[in-house]
Amino acid sequence: MKIKPSLNTRDYKELSAKTGNIYKSVNIIGKRAKQISAVQKEELNSKLAEFASDVDNLEEIFENREQIEISRYYERLPKPTTVATEELLNDELIFRKSEEKEDLSNSDL
Repeated sequence: MKIKPSLNTRDYKELSAKTGNIYKSVNIIGKRAKQISAVQKEELNSKLAEFASDVDNLEEIFENREQIEISRYYERLPKPTTVATEELLNDELIFRKSEEKEDLSNSDL
C-alpha cells in the first residue's frame, strides 16, 4: 500500500459522500487511525524490546545503530490519519452504522 506522506487538501464533499455526513466520516477516520496507531506502537515496542538491557552502558547507547534505524523507519511512516483517510476514500474501510437508541433518562428534560 503506497501512501503519500505529504499533506493533502481533501474535498469535504468526497469525504462526506462515503457516509452521508462529514462528522461521521471524521469519526470513522479517527477510530481507524487509533487502531493503526496502536498496531504500529505495539510493533515498535516489540522490536525495541529486543534491545532492552538491565545495565545502561553509555557505549551501548551510542553504538546501537539498529535501534536507531528501527525508530527512524517508524518515524518515516505516514501518519495513521493519512492512512485511515486513504482507506476510507479507496473503499478499503468497512464500517457499520450503529442503531440510533433513545435515551429514556433524558426524556424528562
